[in-house]
Amino acid sequence: MKIAIITAPFYRHINEGLYQGATDYLNRENIEYERFDVTGALEVPLACQYLAETNRFNAIVALGAVIRGETAHFDHVCEQSARGIMNVSLQHNLPIGNGIITVENEKQALARSSVDESLGKENKGKEAAQAAVGLLRMRKEIL
Repeated sequence: MKIAIITAPFYRHINEGLYQGATDYLNRENIEYERFDVTGALEVPLACQYLAETNRFNAIVALGAVIRGETAHFDHVCEQSARGIMNVSLQHNLPIGNGIITVENEKQALARSSVDESLGKENKGKEAAQAAVGLLRMRKEIL
């Protein structure tokens, strides 16, 4: 099993926590992974498609953060990124764990990207990796 991890490190300090959450989980499960960086959340779907077309990976984990600003740009980025990721997943029959967090402010982003479980929030990078691996395991069971 090999997983591609796409990171959109526009908010590098937040993204690194998401990445650590995902890789901590994958390391515990002894799953191989490779990291690819893109500029931002809108570039993630095309990166997913590029990676899907290589047939080198069993699943993808997409990580990043979109924080609401003063314009409608937030809504467009969130919607288009999620839609693009889902389209690639369905088109290529490839599990993609969507760990692009969409939050109102940096405090929320930090809580969701922290690997400190005492904060009461689950790391969304870890959850995205778990989702991708869970789908792979389900497919293995039913096929």
